[in-house]
Amino acid sequence: MTEIARKLAEYSNGLDYSDISDSAIHETKRRFIDTLACGINTFRVDSVRSVRKISSWQPKTGPTSTLIGTNIRCPPDYAAFSNGYAMRYLDWNDTYLSKEPAHPSDNIAGILSIAEAFGKNGKDIILSTLIGYEIQCRLCDAASLRSRGWDHVNYLLIGNALAASKLMGLSTEKSTQSVNIALNNLSTRQNRVGELSNWKAAAASNTVRNAVFSAMLAGVGFTGPSEMVEGKWGFQNQVSGKFSIDTSIFGKNGSEFMLEKSYIKKNDGEIHSQSAIDIALELRKEIRSINDIESMRIDTQEAGFTIIGDRDKEPQKWNPMTKETADHSIAYIATVALMDGEVTEKQFARDRFRDKRTLEFLKKVKVVEDSEFTDAYPYRGIANRITIKLKNGKTISKEEYFQRGHPKNPMSDEEIENKFIHLASHNLGEKRTRKVLDFLWKIDEVKNLRDLFKMLVVR
Repeated sequence: MTEIARKLAEYSNGLDYSDISDSAIHETKRRFIDTLACGINTFRVDSVRSVRKISSWQPKTGPTSTLIGTNIRCPPDYAAFSNGYAMRYLDWNDTYLSKEPAHPSDNIAGILSIAEAFGKNGKDIILSTLIGYEIQCRLCDAASLRSRGWDHVNYLLIGNALAASKLMGLSTEKSTQSVNIALNNLSTRQNRVGELSNWKAAAASNTVRNAVFSAMLAGVGFTGPSEMVEGKWGFQNQVSGKFSIDTSIFGKNGSEFMLEKSYIKKNDGEIHSQSAIDIALELRKEIRSINDIESMRIDTQEAGFTIIGDRDKEPQKWNPMTKETADHSIAYIATVALMDGEVTEKQFARDRFRDKRTLEFLKKVKVVEDSEFTDAYPYRGIANRITIKLKNGKTISKEEYFQRGHPKNPMSDEEIENKFIHLASHNLGEKRTRKVLDFLWKIDEVKNLRDLFKMLVVR
């Protein structure tokens, strides 16, 4: 029987740009625009600056890649870490939900770093991005990691190692070895429990750094443990549990790719809160003042409750002390949507999530699991319901299954452009932001990726 690592490598190496539909190419461009917007916006964030500084210390001999927003060049794996952290910091990049959740756009930082370092063109970038998404999301369909105490980024290790291997033109054997090497860098679910830290966003960028480095090692003939997925002490027995992979159903020959099934976020905040945001923004129109509210109840799915809404196990999410905790609290996110009429990066500034009036209101918010929403999750919706009881005795309520940005309720190209302009113009100015947008819509025609990084330099 062919090992899973090799089966995935064979799929990756067998995929050609001619296998990609126009729809998949367009959706890939949308993901690049969305993800780069997040990365550009965070240029001046303290922790992003710290990561960039450390990455710029590294030697600059051999293939190098650019740190986003600068002219600084460093080894590809360090660029992947720094740029990946910048892109992930806001928690506004895309998501895929299945047995295991994921942020498949985490692949993009690693892909850009290898593509630049090895002189790849726009079509190479689109193809490898679809590979990274396809493999990571198919693994999310295969088995849950969260239920066993492991983090979703462990599937990213596999997808990104193979995406990088594809860009580097590695053989099937060497691509297989990139997976066997990468799976020695595992991440636990403790990243996302209790009072969350800077590492919540760094877990993925560190994974991409390891994936890129693994591909580079495999490229010079380095090998990893045999049977790394199926072996006695391998990934399945120690981390995921048993699963099978059928690459015959993977995207190819014009069929739909998993990238096309991922969710772009219209609003900032953890994915299971997105429909709650939509609801809160609608209910806000029916409320004269926040002071008129007696109580607010949020009914959500098991994932929404367990990850961002269990007050008994994680009381920190009703009194957030960090940005990372605030953007993983459905109670806080719905509250600021109701209060402010928006949920953007502004709602996760420290003075906003530590606002006394907001913290006092959070005492009125209750979150419970709804079994019907759990049964529907995720294929029949990522549902939430908000019920608000007013002091005058009136009750208003609304529920939603498919948030704006879900493939069944997609954002328009115009909405994605507006999100990019909102996030990028702060550091680039509106004129240059629109120039970058034009470049990204035509990325399949690009010959030299360095032209993009030159446009992204923050002055």
